[in-house]
Parts: sequence; C-alpha cells; structure tokens
Amino acid sequence: MKPVRVGLIGLGAVGAQVARILVEEGATSLAARAGAPLRLVKAAVRDISKTRQFAPDPSMLTTDPFEVVNSPEVDIVVELIGGENPAFDLAIGAARKRKGFVTANKLLLALRGAEVFEAFEKCGARLGYEASVAGAIPILRAIRESFVGDTLERVQGIVNGTGNYILSRMTDEGIPFDDVLKDAQRLGYAEADPTLDVEGIDSAHKIAILAALAFETIVDFSDVYTEGITRITPEDVESARQLGYRIKLLGIASKVDGAISLRVHPAMLPERSFMANVNGPFNAVETQGKNAGVNTLVGRGAGGGPTATATLSDIISIARDITSGGAPRMAPLGAPISGLGKLPVIPMDELRTEYYLRFTVPDRPGVLAQIAGALGDNGISIASMIQRERMENQPVSVVLMTHDAVEADMKKALAQIEATGICLAPTMIIRIAENGGD
Repeated sequence: MKPVRVGLIGLGAVGAQVARILVEEGATSLAARAGAPLRLVKAAVRDISKTRQFAPDPSMLTTDPFEVVNSPEVDIVVELIGGENPAFDLAIGAARKRKGFVTANKLLLALRGAEVFEAFEKCGARLGYEASVAGAIPILRAIRESFVGDTLERVQGIVNGTGNYILSRMTDEGIPFDDVLKDAQRLGYAEADPTLDVEGIDSAHKIAILAALAFETIVDFSDVYTEGITRITPEDVESARQLGYRIKLLGIASKVDGAISLRVHPAMLPERSFMANVNGPFNAVETQGKNAGVNTLVGRGAGGGPTATATLSDIISIARDITSGGAPRMAPLGAPISGLGKLPVIPMDELRTEYYLRFTVPDRPGVLAQIAGALGDNGISIASMIQRERMENQPVSVVLMTHDAVEADMKKALAQIEATGICLAPTMIIRIAENGGD
C-alpha cells in the first residue's frame, strides 16, 4: 500500500510528540487504522541545530515552512507553530494545492476561520482542526458528527487548563493569584507571558470556534465578550465557598431566537455541580441539545500528549479519505460555509443573570443603605449578604448576591454607587452560571 506522507511545521512540545509517534507507529498500529502506512517525510523548524525532545532524520529538516507545503512529497501538512502569520498563508497554500491540512491553531481559526474554511471548501481540500479546542477531548468531532442529528442550543465549558489550574489551587489552598501563577509557570502549566490564558483570550478563541461549528454561523471574534481572572482574590474564593459556589473561568455560547450570545468570564458554579469539580489542568465542555439534552466531555485540555493525540486523529481521518480515493465527507464547518450567514449577536448588556458583588467601603453608618438604594433604583434586589468582621479604622468588605438582573441595569447601579465616593477599591462583579452539569 502506498504510504500517506506527512510534513510537520513546528517541532515543539506537540510537534515532537507527533513526529515520534509517526516514526515509531506510522507503519504499524497507525497504518492499520489509517488504511495505509503514515510516513513523516519533512519537518520545518526555526533552528535545525536545536536539541529537541524528539529529532527526526536531519535530512527531513528545513527552516522554510513553505517548503513543506510546496513539496510534492507531502500529502498532509501539519501546522503546529501557532499565530496568525505565516500560518494563514500556509493554510491557504495547502488548500490551493488540495493537500490535507491539520492545525491546532485556535488563534488562526478564531480570527480568520471563515476565510480558511471557505478556501478548503472551494478547493475540495481536507482540513482537520480537532486539536484547536480542548486538547484530547473530541468536542469538535462530537459536534460535527455525533450531534449532527440534533439542534444545539448551548455550548459552555472550562477550555483553558492554565486558568483552571490557578483557580483550583486558589480554591483548595487559599493561595493568592500571583503566587499560584508563579507556581504554574515553574511547573510548565503557564507560559512566561500568561496573558492569553489569564485574561480569557485563549478561551475566547476556542468559544468562537465552538460557536461557529455548533450554530453553523460565521463568528466575528470581536463579538466575544472577554474577561479574565486576574482580579479574583482569596476573599472572593472564600465568599463563594460560604455561599455554596466555586469560581471557574467559563466560555459560554448560546443560541436564543435566532441570535447568539458569546462570552468568556469568571463565573460561580454551584459547588456540587459537575463542572465545579473539574479541577487542575483539566478541561470540560458541556453541550445542550434540543433532543439530546446535556452532555459533558472531560479530559486534559493541553500538553504535548493530549494535543498530539487530537492532531493524529485528524491525520488518520484525512489519510482514510486519501486511501479510499473519496472526496472530503463534509465541509470543514459541517455545513457549507457558502450558504451560511452571520447570526446576530446578543449584546452583553442584555444578559440576565444573578450576580456576586464585593464592595470595599469605609466602616460607617449609611454605607449599606447607599448600596442597597442604588441597586433598588435600578430594579436589582439583594438575595443574600456577607459582611466581613470589622477592624477599627479599616475598610470593610460587603459581599452581596443578587436575584436575576439585567447587565445594563447592573452597570448603571454600579456607576451610581461609584459616584457616591464610598468605594475605596474597584467593585468585584462575578456572574452566576446558569448550570454546570448539575
């Protein structure tokens, strides 16, 4: 049987794992699953002399990624370098040459996914991107294939292992954010620059991809409301515990009456709910279908091994199409993108949910009345309250849980409270999640 030839772009933590598995198992167990031997024939790297976790034959190496795309010896191109450029040009080049293209690049697909999907659809080329969301969890394949007979109404989850590791440690050990972040960097769970993870941007990339696939729509990344976890304190974690909740960084996409809501932010989940107890570097994604109801997939969302597994699943799937001589079985986005429009996006100001609020205020009479008055003026009622132990001449924290309120009304109320001058620090606001697999 003629082998299916693979070219890698990037030999970092994931690329090295993919290369090793292809070399060690491509002619044996993987060949049996793919219908033909899988052979690594070329790999592009920035520095050929660098020591790596796994080094393929030096004759395969090049510093020019376009050499991999343009090589007549390569059937499937695997892009594992990340970023928008040159990844976009590499993807379009592979599509035009009708080569299989596998990527783990969530930023590329979140920012320019519509262009990439359209190019592969028009050229009749095969695109695999399972590894772009939630590591080894097969959530994209589940949406495209397992739930294809249902109508999805909601997709939400913990899709960033770094943020989940940090919040889990803060919850279980009471450690401040900065200290846990340093530990996460030392252990390799967080990058030297953790901005994408802790500011929610990485999660937003993933929720954009999930929403496009689940709701068969073009998603503009700028429409995803994004908020990170850097302001969460041990006090918030402890208050959540007293109130019966745990704090998680959630990505949420929902479809209501033909419009979609897209958001990433810290959220409080009931402490006994399933997702509230997904801890450490693990991810969990929950789908809610019209007929199938709620289903949750859990697993390791990052790292060389899990991401390599998802990458190889796409390589094998494309290899099966190649060996069978068939055209791609479905469009990259499930439904043909040429027939899709852009669903309207529900403004964040229209969100209705319960809220956790923490005010830092002076310890004097009348302060609580001012807060309650401003909330009441904007139609927001208080469900419960925690007031921390007083210390002489020190500010106090007033923690409130509200009943359902509209985001726009909450903004007006907080602005009204801020205008009184009683707040000695920015008010902490955390939304309460609708569910969590409970």
